[in-house]
Amino acid sequence: MRRSLHALAALVLLGCAAEDEPSPPPGPTCEGAPLPPVPATCNGAEGLCARRYSDVAFPTTHNAMSNADDGWALPNQAHGIPRQLADGVRGLMLDVHRFEGGTYLCHGVCQLGRRPLADGLADIRSFLDCHPGEVVTIVFESYATAGELEAAFVAADALRLTHPQVPGDPWPTLGELVAAGERLVVLTDSHGGERPWLLDVWAHAWETPYAFASAAEMTCAPNRGDPGNPLYILNHFITNPVAAPELAETVNHDPFFLERAETCRTEAGQLPNFPTVDFYTIGDLFPVVDALNAP
Repeated sequence: MRRSLHALAALVLLGCAAEDEPSPPPGPTCEGAPLPPVPATCNGAEGLCARRYSDVAFPTTHNAMSNADDGWALPNQAHGIPRQLADGVRGLMLDVHRFEGGTYLCHGVCQLGRRPLADGLADIRSFLDCHPGEVVTIVFESYATAGELEAAFVAADALRLTHPQVPGDPWPTLGELVAAGERLVVLTDSHGGERPWLLDVWAHAWETPYAFASAAEMTCAPNRGDPGNPLYILNHFITNPVAAPELAETVNHDPFFLERAETCRTEAGQLPNFPTVDFYTIGDLFPVVDALNAP
C-alpha cells in the first residue's frame, strides 16, 4: 500500500509538471488549415526552379505599402500588400519609419498613411505559408535599426522564412530556396549585414535612376550600387511631383515598357531582376516580366 501511494503521488506530480510546461507553439498553417503541398513550380513556372535567384525577374511595386484601398493619401498603388501578392507581385519596395514609439510602414510622413511593420510582414508570411512554391523579395528603405526590424519579423513569425546570403557568393536557385524554406529575401539600404538575413542592398544590387519626371527622361544609366553586383533594379516610374495613375499610364504599357527593359538588359549585359512600377494594375508589368524570364 505504501508503494502504491508513492507511485500515485509521483504520477500526480508528473501530471502537474506536464501541465505547467508551456505547450510548443503551433506549426505554420494556411489560414488555420494544414499547409498545402509544395508544387513542382517556382513562382508559377516549372522552368524557374532550376534558375538562380539572380537570373530571375520579379514583378516589383514601388512604395508597395502606400495604397488607395487602405485610404493612404497620395498612394503609389491601388491595392494593399495581400492583393498585390495574390495578383502576382513578388518584389515589394517598402519604407520603414519610427513613429510614435513604433516601427511603421509609411512614406516619410506617417500622418498620410501608415501601418505597423509587423502587420505588413504578417501578410507576407501568411501568403508564403499558403503558397509554398513562391519566393518574395523585400527592398527596404529603412530608418529603423536592425534590432527594430528583427523584432517586427519575430512578431510576424516571418524570420523563419528569410534567406541569409553572403555578398559575392552565388545565389541559390529558386528551387533550392523553396526546398530550404528560405523564400523571403530581405534587402535594405540601412544596417544591412548586421543580421545574416538582413542583406545590404548595395552589396548585392545596383539600380537605374528613380527621379524621372517624364518618359523621355528614363535612361538605363547606373545610379546607386555597383553595376558589377548580381541584382539589377530597373526603376520604371514617374514622380511629377508625386505618383499618379495618369503618369503610370504613360510608361507602364508595352511597347515602351518592354523595349526599355530589353534596352537596359542589352546595355548592362544583365537581366533586370526587379522591374519596379507605380500602380501595377495599369499596363503590362506581368507580361514584361514573363518576357524577361522567357527561355
